[in-house]
Amino acid sequence: MPRKEKEVIEDEKPHESTVEFLASIAGVLVTGLFIITFILQAFEIPSSSMEKTLLVGDHVFVNREQFARPTHWLGPLLPYRDIRHGDIVVFLSPSEQGLFVVKRIIGIPGDRIHMRDAVVYRNGEKLDEAYAQHTGNPDDPYFEARKPYADNFPAVAPSNVDNLAPDWQIDLASHIQGQDLVVPPDSYFAMGDNRDVSYDSRFWGFIPKRNVIGHPMFIYWSFETPPDQYQMTSWGDRISFVAHIIIHFFDQTRWSRTLRIVK
Repeated sequence: MPRKEKEVIEDEKPHESTVEFLASIAGVLVTGLFIITFILQAFEIPSSSMEKTLLVGDHVFVNREQFARPTHWLGPLLPYRDIRHGDIVVFLSPSEQGLFVVKRIIGIPGDRIHMRDAVVYRNGEKLDEAYAQHTGNPDDPYFEARKPYADNFPAVAPSNVDNLAPDWQIDLASHIQGQDLVVPPDSYFAMGDNRDVSYDSRFWGFIPKRNVIGHPMFIYWSFETPPDQYQMTSWGDRISFVAHIIIHFFDQTRWSRTLRIVK
């Protein structure tokens, strides 16, 4: 008798209808689409300018709301804050239209920045930058030509530097006071962690606040990628690299970097 009662109880257990199941799936998809569209955005690191913090082939999720204008509806979940010293940000390049770039913030509005022998001084104080590295090749003519200017910015005139943004070459002098470069309002001065190869604010100027996209949160996937892969834009090159990824997904994925927090 008890056994029959148990069977009756189990038979009366409610089952999820097809409509309810589809509604649940739709809710998950809508939530995911909302997050991807308005909060998170995926980016691939194309160059070595942020090594060893970020490597070529790292794929990161960027929080688009953290540095956006504050909103009441997202405030408690994703609190807004101003950009701080040391923040890594993704932004639209002020010198190349449509290009997304990632660098570290060195100066915020009002800061006075200069470099001496590759050491950064901010507001008169020497910075202790454990993340910075110098990997330039002394035998490379390009490296040697940019080194005096890049390592002693802005004291050394960029006379031998051929990749200075034209607008920056004109505006640079107007932002220099004494030996320092002064960061103007609603602007930021940024550099890559791999200083000798980074094309950054020393060469194209300040990042306008409106150009900032967000903060890279974590690496969701990392794959061993050639440094010049981002320049391979033909369909043949792209298809070839996709095939390479499929073949070498397991042995060339950097598994140790998966879900690593970016800081």
